[in-house]
Amino acid sequence: MEEIGMDPSAANPGPIDPSVLYDQDKHISSAVWDGQERGALRCHEHTSKLGEWRLTPKQIELVEKAGFGYLRKIPAISLDNPLISALVERWRRETNTFHFTIGEMTVTLQDVAFLLGLAIDGKPVIGITYTTCGTVCQKYLGSPPDSTYASGGMVKLSWLKEFFSQCPEDASIEEIERHTRAYLLYLVGSTIFSTTTGNKVPVMYLPLFENFDNAGSYAWGAAALAFLYRALGNASVKSQSTICGCLTLLQCWSYYHLNFGRPKLNRDPIHDHFPFVLRWKGKQSGPTTNRDVVFYRKALDSLEPCDVEWIPYRYMDSTVIPEEIRSTLVLGRSKTMLICFDKAERHLPNRVLRQYGMLQPIPEDVAQWVRKSRGVDGGVDLSGKMESELNEWADRALHIVEGDDDADENEYMGWYLRITRKVVARPISLSSEFQRTIGGVREISYLADAFPSKGLQPEQFESISRIRSIAQECLRDQVGGPIVVSPIVGTELGKRTRGKERVRRKDSGKRKRSNDPMEGHGASEDESQYCGVVVEVDQLHLHHADDEVDHQPLSTVVEVETLRLCEAPSKVDDMQLHDATDGIDASQFCDASNEVDDSKTPHAISGSDLQTAKTEEVIPQSSELPDATNDTNDSEIHNATNKLNDSQV
Repeated sequence: MEEIGMDPSAANPGPIDPSVLYDQDKHISSAVWDGQERGALRCHEHTSKLGEWRLTPKQIELVEKAGFGYLRKIPAISLDNPLISALVERWRRETNTFHFTIGEMTVTLQDVAFLLGLAIDGKPVIGITYTTCGTVCQKYLGSPPDSTYASGGMVKLSWLKEFFSQCPEDASIEEIERHTRAYLLYLVGSTIFSTTTGNKVPVMYLPLFENFDNAGSYAWGAAALAFLYRALGNASVKSQSTICGCLTLLQCWSYYHLNFGRPKLNRDPIHDHFPFVLRWKGKQSGPTTNRDVVFYRKALDSLEPCDVEWIPYRYMDSTVIPEEIRSTLVLGRSKTMLICFDKAERHLPNRVLRQYGMLQPIPEDVAQWVRKSRGVDGGVDLSGKMESELNEWADRALHIVEGDDDADENEYMGWYLRITRKVVARPISLSSEFQRTIGGVREISYLADAFPSKGLQPEQFESISRIRSIAQECLRDQVGGPIVVSPIVGTELGKRTRGKERVRRKDSGKRKRSNDPMEGHGASEDESQYCGVVVEVDQLHLHHADDEVDHQPLSTVVEVETLRLCEAPSKVDDMQLHDATDGIDASQFCDASNEVDDSKTPHAISGSDLQTAKTEEVIPQSSELPDATNDTNDSEIHNATNKLNDSQV
């Protein structure tokens, strides 16, 4: 209880002011807070077979003319799905930024230029949509795909690779151009424009590769960022389980800017190669199997300013940056609209000025906009349907954001902490919070019962009675059984059982095996709650019944709550219990409860004389752990009770 009071975000993670993050109820962070884990996202990027393409020198020349000479050099990089998933939990589509504890950050146009070597200036990537593949493939590739390789306006990457990955040495210039267009379609479809369909790519990009010099005039980097922004926004919705786009860009952006999750390479990082993604080229040498979504989520929830590198590229050798890239870097600070066919996304560098070495003031409000899919019937030119977005892109050079030397970042952080979602994960799980609350109310009830009434004024006595009544009523409502008045104050249900507290079988005297999940299982917090149940049974029931029956009034004898532990887990989200019990064998819970049952009943009877046994009913605890064992029903409880009553008589 005290831990929650110490950290306001534990009770209200935000946003306190919902004017900026107005879609919080749809965001994945809401589901995580409620205990609904979706696990790591399925990441769709199909770069593993890019190296199997064999390009001739003439093809490489055409690829470079089209603006993809640097993208072609980037090797396949193993994706860290948990890292990407944790970053998605921090992405907000209302602002197209990550909301971290230290402020907003994002992947900018400058990041795309530095990391991928793609053009961030030029014509917008937009054109005509298609609902079939045959005609456009026949025109630009020389042959249409078989029906097994096509689906609507998309073609399988496997078809492109099978028929175009080896260009004949004696091929004509027309044949070379067709093979090169197929490679470019495969390249963008497996990297910057990868989709969640599996291994397909829309053929609408093919007409843009008709003339290779003209293809080089498009802002492919801006289109790649628009595509990634849209993919991040879609994946941040709690109902989604996949993500696409250029995930190599996202992952390497994290490597440069955040001081965790970076791989250990077999050789020193490469500092003098362009594009800068090549710094992470190489095979990872450190095991990362223990890094799951929860690991990265906790790292982001506790992110400190010292964990962030705002301007990572200042340490790189600027002489390796091509002039055509360096001359356009100022547009990386353009507040504009990014366009990739039907996808239009806002680029808001004014919200992340620290990434440009400037002070961050409170940014202006972002106008709410509805993202609409404009992909309609085939043959439609989207240019006519996106006039306002295209005009904004055309004016990109007029909207370069500048810094404010008088900006007060303390004022900014005060504002930011009110409008943001401060943490994603709860400091403690829902089940632990419930147990702590019930434990606290139980202690209040005991203190009210034990409070001396001698010398109290009538109104004081009435207040104590009222406190006792409220506590008892809360326990009845939450638990659904008789109230336990325990003299053991401060018992913490969430602690794992220690060696001296292990339960022994009375008939065998054997200690439970050390690999029992109920004993010292160094796993998740949710798993430890089951261990806490055993501690409660051992400490609250066995000890109390054995040692203190003769010393307590009849009204305060420990009564068994057959529904108390059954109902408590039901308050916790089903997904939490599912996650917590995934790694725990059900038979081990049966063993644990049987051991408690076998040892508990004899102690309760032997601890009191026959006369006390006649007036006190000791009910077996075989239903104490119904959710864990599912082995006990009401008839078993009645049978056990009747047997004890017969023996007592």
